[in-house]
Amino acid sequence: MRLSKERIGHMAGVLVAHLRKEGQLEVQGPEKALVEVLDHAITDELMVEDRLNVEVRGLLKAYEAEIEKGHVDYQKMFVMIKQKLVRERGVIL
Repeated sequence: MRLSKERIGHMAGVLVAHLRKEGQLEVQGPEKALVEVLDHAITDELMVEDRLNVEVRGLLKAYEAEIEKGHVDYQKMFVMIKQKLVRERGVIL
């Protein structure tokens, strides 16, 4: 994930405050709870690519011997598998 937890929390707080100020959001309960939920949602969304990268690395372990022998370029294979998974799953990165 490219953003720190503190930065995401700050963004969530600023977003909620801005939407309330503009009259586009009405909070019926503690604003802090909404900020925490938004923080969690942003974090989950940003971690999609991280989880995908971990999965691709796992799939590439099956080609470890070919990669070590130089028959397969790790980086090209990584990109190809990642693009395939993104297309299949309809993931937006």
